[in-house]
Amino acid sequence: MDLSEYRALFDLTGKTAVVIGAGSGIGRAGAEAMAAHGADVICGDLSGDAATAVADRINEQGGKARSAVVDLGDGASIDRLYDSVERIDIMVTTPAINVRKRLLDVTVEEFERVVALNLIGNFRAVKGAGARMAEQGAGSIVVVSSIRSQVVEPGQGVYAATKAGVLQMIRALAAELGEEGVRANALAPGVVETPLTQQIKDVPDWYEAYANKGALGRWAQPEEMAGPIVYLASDAASFVTGSLLVVDGGWLAVDGRFNPPL
Repeated sequence: MDLSEYRALFDLTGKTAVVIGAGSGIGRAGAEAMAAHGADVICGDLSGDAATAVADRINEQGGKARSAVVDLGDGASIDRLYDSVERIDIMVTTPAINVRKRLLDVTVEEFERVVALNLIGNFRAVKGAGARMAEQGAGSIVVVSSIRSQVVEPGQGVYAATKAGVLQMIRALAAELGEEGVRANALAPGVVETPLTQQIKDVPDWYEAYANKGALGRWAQPEEMAGPIVYLASDAASFVTGSLLVVDGGWLAVDGRFNPPL
């Protein structure tokens, strides 16, 4: 390969990318980054206004995007979104909710609500996209999991269970659809400043403790997840499937929350 061919590995020109959760946070950054690399992006979100704002921003800067309202709790809503495009080359899904309680204090209703979106909702999204991609004979699915699929702390039991479930679901999908040319991977962010983590940001000691846990000593911005998403979506990751790409600032590498005197 010559240098131009290596550079072209990240080119998404001519590809259609569907991003569910594009209205904010990691989804927004991923949608904008893929548009910057040439993809036609469908910005899907439960909030139509938020999705439209992101699509408008992309179009104003020379990209190609449109918005759509999509509800991961409604299978028909997801089907309508997928049926509105001729082809789905890339599907990225990011939405999740959390209930921060000790496991014995979580009600069945709270457990079901988290599972309904984080696990069942994402199942609907990957099932619909995977079926269409299998018919095409190509495609890349990226689901946002979490470092909580690997490690947990008090109050994160239900959320961690769903994020581990998402990872295993993606691995199964990769095994089942590999022969059809479909890749499926999960992204494991560390602590990222998004609407989901606002509760932590509002408590300075909590926020600082999380910042100090990782090797880089800070939180991530949503835009720092954009590169990994583009990579997994692109031909640069043509031999990557069934993987968990950890983007956590060294959170999983650092042992403990205390630096011993050396």
